[in-house]
Amino acid sequence: MRRFIFWVGMLLLLLTGCRVDYPASVLHPAGPVARAQLKLVALSFFIMAGIATVVLGLLLYSALRFRQKPGDDEDPPPSPEVTWVEVLWTAIPLSLLIIMAIPTYNTTFYLAKPPTEDPLPVEVVAHQFWWEFRYPDLGIITANELHIPAGRPVEMKVRSADVVHSFWIPRLGGKLDAAPGRTNRFWLQADEPGSYPGVCAQLCGAGHAQMHLVVHAQTAADFEKWVQAMKAPYGIPTDPLAREGEAVFSQSCQGCHAIGGSPFKGRVGPDLTAFYLRTTLGAGLVKNTPENLTRWIEDPLAMKYGVLMPSGKRDLNLSDGQIQALVAFLEGNR
Repeated sequence: MRRFIFWVGMLLLLLTGCRVDYPASVLHPAGPVARAQLKLVALSFFIMAGIATVVLGLLLYSALRFRQKPGDDEDPPPSPEVTWVEVLWTAIPLSLLIIMAIPTYNTTFYLAKPPTEDPLPVEVVAHQFWWEFRYPDLGIITANELHIPAGRPVEMKVRSADVVHSFWIPRLGGKLDAAPGRTNRFWLQADEPGSYPGVCAQLCGAGHAQMHLVVHAQTAADFEKWVQAMKAPYGIPTDPLAREGEAVFSQSCQGCHAIGGSPFKGRVGPDLTAFYLRTTLGAGLVKNTPENLTRWIEDPLAMKYGVLMPSGKRDLNLSDGQIQALVAFLEGNR
């Protein structure tokens, strides 16, 4: 009975890895790049699983069939040379390498260039510990949340502003290094509208584990609405509290942050244009709500280890009222 309970427990433990609705699984691709990468992974896995099965099976058979009997201390006779066996164990690995090399070669060139003449160009700049996205053709800069039109290829140019990172959206593709002084290229495409989480897949410092991103694949109409919202002229706040927050931003925040169309042109931290449109803050750390934004401004280091943003209370000496006004300014159009 104990043995039965043990094996049932082990089976249940294994089943915990079979959750099908995991939002960041490479086993559920949502675009052509991710599907091409999964095919290579699956091919390699089944080849290696086949080799392991044959080798371990022969090893087990030999151990049982030819085990040493009690009292038999004589060495077995040397194995004779068998030419066909030597040819076979050379030909099989060579054939398997060729089987893996051909699709790898084809997929490498398939992923090197978007399949259409009208991809959406996006520049990805990795920072400790957040992502910057630039749309050169649209004149848009944003952070941590990448908006793309579903069904249209997106041509990515990936680099780093500091250390080595790795850009990866499991269901769409990637896992491409972002290195300082070098620009790497690839493309991706989402089949259907939806939100696809991504991560930094390269240890890049103390805040690496919380360096997330989200890709929002949208219909063409919704993507155009987002573009227009991002490019809308900057308007002076009419709400008194938000207007006070603008003054606080000008005094304490514009040295690092920018807002499109405004006098605020800081380039050290994330661009905050149309911040109210974002679903998360802190590079995917928590939902973008006034309550979470208040906590973030008060003490970002208490929420995200390794963050370089100064504390609103401890470092900038902002009062509760100033922080409340700043939140009203950033979230004003929600």
